[in-house]
Amino acid sequence: MKKYICPMMIVLLFWVSQTVFAADTYKIGVLAKRGPVKALKMWKSTGTYLTEKVPGTFEVVPLDFDAVFPAVEKGEVDFFLVNSSMFITAKVKYGAKAVATMINSRQGNPLKSFGGVILTSEENDEINSINDLKGKTFAAVKKSSFGGWQMAYMELLNQGIDPFKDFSKLDFAGKHDNVVLAVQNGASDAGTVRTDTLERMASEGIIDMEEFKILNPQSHSGFPFVCSTALYPEWPMAKTKGTPDAVVQQVVSALKLIKAGDQAAKDAKIVGWTDALDYQGVEDLQIKLKVGAYQ
Repeated sequence: MKKYICPMMIVLLFWVSQTVFAADTYKIGVLAKRGPVKALKMWKSTGTYLTEKVPGTFEVVPLDFDAVFPAVEKGEVDFFLVNSSMFITAKVKYGAKAVATMINSRQGNPLKSFGGVILTSEENDEINSINDLKGKTFAAVKKSSFGGWQMAYMELLNQGIDPFKDFSKLDFAGKHDNVVLAVQNGASDAGTVRTDTLERMASEGIIDMEEFKILNPQSHSGFPFVCSTALYPEWPMAKTKGTPDAVVQQVVSALKLIKAGDQAAKDAKIVGWTDALDYQGVEDLQIKLKVGAYQ
């Protein structure tokens, strides 16, 4: 005997499932590299946008460097936006997966990659190359900062400098701006930050680019910022292990529809999002440096 499902029942079941689904709250952890206030200013509208486009409520949660992995491990966030190296650690240790890659917007250019900058004061006549850094003081952001430490660490090792042995002092200043200011005021002989930091601070009137000297300058086709290292894929939006695939698919579809003129893109200073890029090069860096998931 054939069984028939009443059309009204199908509609009712769909309505119930959507209602239950819509009641869910999803948290997006965001690395607050410049502090929680600025992180919320940049990413809160992305949460609002997703709430409008995807069933459910999306809440942005700023996380400092030390709070990211506990939040991912314990499932306190459903999605998270962190630097590429921190993502690899979360992938290897906690089963996270990249679902989209940020397309940054800098100087009118859409950028899917970034690098690191090694800098010193323009007035420092003793430092003109990476080799001159031996015996000097050096500032970086955090050991877990990809553009603000690990990229430069790789470059230093490639040129025969072990920063943990060859520097007279190695400080981690916590934020990119702090590193630049430490070099500016002479608190540190040299330092490293992610690309676009100097240009951004100059545009904000905080510094003058002419005050700094770039060490080991590299030229990358189509890349508009001063740089001292290789380039690596931009930050990924990642999902934690327990996030439902159905939610992920809808979030990715919505993110890829964001245009440069949308409020979510303007606040975050990005062009939009693309399919997740290949982060194997980032994992190779971790393996060589024995950092992150491979320390």
